[in-house]
Amino acid sequence: MNFEHIFDQLEISTDPFALCELQGKCDLNVGRDSNVSLHYILNGEGELAIQDSAPIKIRSGSLVLIPALKSHALRSYGMATDSHLNCAPPELKLQHVLAVDQVNDGIGQVIALCAHLRVGLRGAVDVIELIREPIVEHIEPESALYSTIGQMIKELSEPAAGSRAMIRALLTQCVIEMLRRRLKNGDTELRWMSALRDPTVWAALRAMLEKPGDAHTVESLAETAGMSRSAFAARFNAAYGSGPIVLLRELRLRRAAVLLKSTDLPVKRVAQMVGFSSRTAFSRVFEQYIGQSPSEYRQLVRKA
Repeated sequence: MNFEHIFDQLEISTDPFALCELQGKCDLNVGRDSNVSLHYILNGEGELAIQDSAPIKIRSGSLVLIPALKSHALRSYGMATDSHLNCAPPELKLQHVLAVDQVNDGIGQVIALCAHLRVGLRGAVDVIELIREPIVEHIEPESALYSTIGQMIKELSEPAAGSRAMIRALLTQCVIEMLRRRLKNGDTELRWMSALRDPTVWAALRAMLEKPGDAHTVESLAETAGMSRSAFAARFNAAYGSGPIVLLRELRLRRAAVLLKSTDLPVKRVAQMVGFSSRTAFSRVFEQYIGQSPSEYRQLVRKA
């Protein structure tokens, strides 16, 4: 398995985009969505404040992927007395935004296209869950992504027959280009791509991605990979950057977050489905990782 195979197998879907406008000194809290967040800055400058990470400076042309369950906020600079927030479907206002004179670009405003993404490989879900740190590109007019973003904006501002499929194809192109650039630059945060490329590690990784709630152990995963326990643990850590059980816990909590957001299943049942023996143990680990109890998280994300 090589990187070409991985790119060939990418499948992307997205929730509807929103056009988010921040005027003056204010924050737009995005919270902890169970999917990866995408932000493209159309106009203005400010920063993305991200949980457990240094803020990311953003400006017109910034394209940012934020890992699942990373609490973050879009931040605009300016006068507090002028603060204003608004989010709406992009087709309602995007043409107006694009027509705005760019002379005042960066003075007390941020205008962004925002969405949540799901990225998987055919036959396996949510491979993008493996991304742990934000991926940032600043798209300049000479960039290969510049025309792609322009086409996507056109489809969003003037939706027509086939726009949904076209946007999905353009998003796939954007994600591939972002990952390709990172691989070329030797970004250590993309070690998970090496894990996908290693057939032995991929067998175990796929088992965890597809069924995180199963009773996986290092021994059972090593057996899936056809290796001894010690050899598998060393190979997995070298390819992914952490032990398999650390990753398994993260995958279980992310899958739990999806279930809490999208279903009415009792917390105890969610805990069982993602591999925890009791609601108490699940709630304790969930709160340590997310900063909220499962019930608090469910209530919060359903208000968003």
